[in-house]
Parts: sequence; structure tokens; C-alpha cells
Amino acid sequence: MTFKKAIGNLHLWLGLSTGLVVFVVSLTGAIFTFQDEIRDLTEPWRKVEVLATTPVLLPSRLQAAALAQHPGVAKSTTWITYFGPGRSATVFFTDPAGAPTQVYLNPYSGRVLHEHDLRRYFFSIVQNIHMTLLLPEAVAKWVVGGSVIIFLVMLGTGLVLWWPKRRQERKQRFTIKWGSRWRRINYDLHNVLGFYVAGIAGLLALTGLFMLFPWLLNSAMLVANGGRTFPQETAVAKVDTLQAVAAAAQPLPDIVYREVRRRSPAAEMLLIGPTGSGKEPALCWAYQRALHYYERDDYAFHPVSGQLLLNRFHADQSPGGKLSEMNYDLHTGQLLGLGGKIVAFLGSLLAASLPVTGTLVWWGRRNKRAKPKARIPASASA
Repeated sequence: MTFKKAIGNLHLWLGLSTGLVVFVVSLTGAIFTFQDEIRDLTEPWRKVEVLATTPVLLPSRLQAAALAQHPGVAKSTTWITYFGPGRSATVFFTDPAGAPTQVYLNPYSGRVLHEHDLRRYFFSIVQNIHMTLLLPEAVAKWVVGGSVIIFLVMLGTGLVLWWPKRRQERKQRFTIKWGSRWRRINYDLHNVLGFYVAGIAGLLALTGLFMLFPWLLNSAMLVANGGRTFPQETAVAKVDTLQAVAAAAQPLPDIVYREVRRRSPAAEMLLIGPTGSGKEPALCWAYQRALHYYERDDYAFHPVSGQLLLNRFHADQSPGGKLSEMNYDLHTGQLLGLGGKIVAFLGSLLAASLPVTGTLVWWGRRNKRAKPKARIPASASA
């Protein structure tokens, strides 16, 4: 067996074994790429009128308004997000029935604008399918992650198979013969589009793996840092539960909000995590641009006193730290704005087509080999 034939067999069987997972993950990724733009057009509660002379309400006021119809939910379990000027604020929690719920509020008045049960929300379902295929998390990590790793191997083996042997074949490998029979067109779609999309699809797959396997992201950060480590970037704030401290005189989310606004005044989007049971720090993340998760400042506060325990500014991060921060925006394409999203969308869509066209190539060859040869009748040969 020649090397290229061995690569072809590997490419074939890996593709057949993981094609369905790659198709579903890629297609849902393409759908999710423009979710913010689609939601802004179809969900009027995501935007509000900017009141320049009126300050936004403090988190405790938003909590109270959001939980007025959910008395069984503890305030300490909520996530509060300010999305910046012109956008509604949200309070997220899980109600006593186990429903993950997101409440949209006018940040200037506290009026409830809308409420989602995320179990039945379209884009939440799409995201869950993309990340877990609706499987248990422990199983999904290896099913999805393993399939994506195999997909990266297939991109490599596909490039080996695509590579032209002779110079006169090069033009053919870059173009699709639209006037040919369907099998030839399908073959060209698989090979030519596979070549063009390989780099983008590989980047999307790799950034997705970084989310599934933190050790892989840590390795990439180490490479980006030239082998150097920065312990301050991985330091975790801890709460000394044995030390008695005075309780904060104000609601803890309000203390967090004011302090973060003071230290990160240019941040448009703030995400305030649950204040918890008093044993873990209260966390807050400040993002420079609304709906973008790059350029982030991190904060941790004492869950009882509200004392600032830790803060990390984006500007002080190492190259590896910045790589980690930009991973989500890189994965979705929004790091480069609308143009980046279009590229990510097309890359995901074409990646979803590869298992389909590849299966058709295999099916066509299989049927061609299985087709019996026509026999000459005895009377005609006499």
C-alpha cells in the first residue's frame, strides 16, 4: 500500500466515524455566529433609550425588580450584566423548579422588559447542541472534543490528498468544473472547498478545543509567552473563613459595581457574579466593548466585607494572557467585527459541507465498484 493510499484510507474512515458530529457542530456554529445581530433585529427588549442625565440603577435595585416574581430565588445566586449605553441589563438565575431564567430590565427605571426560560430559547438550544450535542457534559467533552481533534487530523490528511503530483494538475485543484456530471462536481466541492476552508476551519476547531480542554489553552499560552510563566495571571483569590470580618454596610453587588466602575471607567459591559455563601470570593468582569469578551479586567471581592482581594487589568496581561482572553471572540469571529463574523460563518458552513460531500464521494465510488459489468449475450457473440 502506497503512502498516499494509506492516508486516503485514514481520511475516509475517520471522516465516516465523526462526520455526523462535525456536521452538527459546524452547522450550529454557523447559526450561532450572527446571534447578536439576529436578536437585536427580533428582540426589541434588548435595547433601551439612552438617558444621558439619568444614572443607571445599582445592581441591588435590578435584583429586587427581577426577583419580584420569583420570591424563592436567593439574591446571592444571581448574575447581573450591564451591557452598556442603549442596551438593557439582565439578571440571570435558576429558579426553584430548575429553570435557567434571564430577565431583561431597563437599567434606568428597573422596569422588567422581558423574561426568558433558557431551556426553550432557540439560541440557547443551538448553543447547547454546538457545545454538548445535548449529551451529559462529561460525555460530551470527549465526544465533541474527540471528533474535533479527528477533524483537525482530517484537514491535514485532506491537504496531503489534495496536493497535486504534477504541475499541470494545479489549476484543476483550485477550480470546480461546474459543467461536469454531479459526481465530479461533488468531488470538486469536497476537495477545492476543503482546501480553501482548511485554515479557517482549523482555527475555529482549535479555539473550540481551547474551551473544552484548558490544558491545551495553557500550552498555547506558554508558547505565546516564549516558555515564560506569569504566576500573577493564574493567581486565584481566596477567602480566609477563619478570620472574622465586619459585614459590608451596603449590598455587596453595589460595592462591587461602584469599585469596578471607579477602576475600569471605560468598560462598557460589566458582569457581576453571584455573591455566594460567604466562602468564595465575589467576582466581576469588566469588558471594554459591549458583546465582546476580549479586553477584560478581572476583579475579586471578599464576600462578606466587600474588600477588594484581587484585580487584573487587560493592559498588564502577557501575550499568552491576552491570547486566552481573545479566544472566544476569535472562535466566533467577532474579534475582527462584522468581516470576521462573515469569515467565521462561511468557514463553519463550508466545514459542515465537507462530511456531506465526502460521504457522497465514498458512496459514489462504492456503488461504482459494486455495479456488475454488462455481459455480452451468447447470441451476439456467436
